Amino acid sequence: MTQDSLPQIPGIRLASVPARIKDWQRDDLLLIELNEGAIVSATFTQNTFCAPPVTVAKEHIAGGNIRALLANAGNANAATGERGLRDARACCAAAADALNIAEQQVLPFSTGVIGEHLPLEKILQAIPTAATHLDGSGWDAAAHTIMTTDTRPKTATRSVEIAGEQIRIAGIAKGAGMIQPNMATMLAYVATDAAIAGPLLDELVKEAVQASFNRISVDGDTSTNDACVLIASGATGPQLGDPRSPEYEHLKAAITEVHIELAQAIVRDGEGATKFVTVQVRGAASSEEALKVAFEVGESPLVKTALYASDPNWGRLVMAIGNAGVEGLETEKVNIYLDDVQVVEAGGRALDYTEEAGEQVFSRAEFAITVDLGRGDCSEHIWTCDFSHEYVTINAEYRT
Repeated sequence: MTQDSLPQIPGIRLASVPARIKDWQRDDLLLIELNEGAIVSATFTQNTFCAPPVTVAKEHIAGGNIRALLANAGNANAATGERGLRDARACCAAAADALNIAEQQVLPFSTGVIGEHLPLEKILQAIPTAATHLDGSGWDAAAHTIMTTDTRPKTATRSVEIAGEQIRIAGIAKGAGMIQPNMATMLAYVATDAAIAGPLLDELVKEAVQASFNRISVDGDTSTNDACVLIASGATGPQLGDPRSPEYEHLKAAITEVHIELAQAIVRDGEGATKFVTVQVRGAASSEEALKVAFEVGESPLVKTALYASDPNWGRLVMAIGNAGVEGLETEKVNIYLDDVQVVEAGGRALDYTEEAGEQVFSRAEFAITVDLGRGDCSEHIWTCDFSHEYVTINAEYRT
């Protein structure tokens, strides 16, 4: 998306301000205010070492009637114990005071370095300033504010017509490393002015995340802090409560598209990434089996380094497929394709395959690896990227 490309979402205002959480000259604190009656659903990291803001956000969202979100970049407030919980709650209290709402109506989010305490006073001093700068056109600035090792902001938008009214959808996300299914070191906020019943929104966010953020991998690591939040302000159109209605299906498709675009943007901006690769697995006995094989291929360091080198080392592909532990896999039925080039046929090198043809595909910035297991009718896909020298450099120097 281009700068200032996201529409205003009626019922939602945002503000980005500098809290100087790190030694940088940029906005790093985001406040989002929701109108009364907005419905909020979210999915959170499944990392057992989840950060205190995740714990607090889970508590607060369970109570409903959320009116604000507060996010900071530069410090994850993770592995910070009881003090981390107190700091997260203090941030919520300060935001609540600035907006004249209850502390339990604020969801806190943090992203950045793990194991360091929040510079709490800096954040508390910046929150009132944010509250005075709330504006409906703040989405693009917000996308920049939540960045950490990202090289560019991630935004996406769609619009649909429901009952004669134009419904808007806007989404932002951050994430470039520590990216693995069951979310990632990732924050994503997607909002619409549609009115969606709470139970339906809960299902929608789960389905949209499963189709998007849970199908990406940069490095196979699941973060302590990730969250994806879906907001329905309810400011426009009739309330949608029937999952079978054409109007809801139309809106659901558009919201899912926004999630997918944001998820793919994270992979494209993976730390040091030079390749965007779709791993497709078909002919599987089940969707679970197909995804397991896809992630074994997409997360293998040996496969990912071969991607970076533009080296079609197909032996690494069959190694990764074998590592998936597919019970009863008949390897002589496995076929593998690089885009439209067949590299493996009936479990061995295809007779007409050439290294030159494989290198031509692997040298592309975007391509697909397709695995046909030859044992069923199920198929699934994921999106991944390569491992480069730059990935090592970024993560080796992350705290310096």
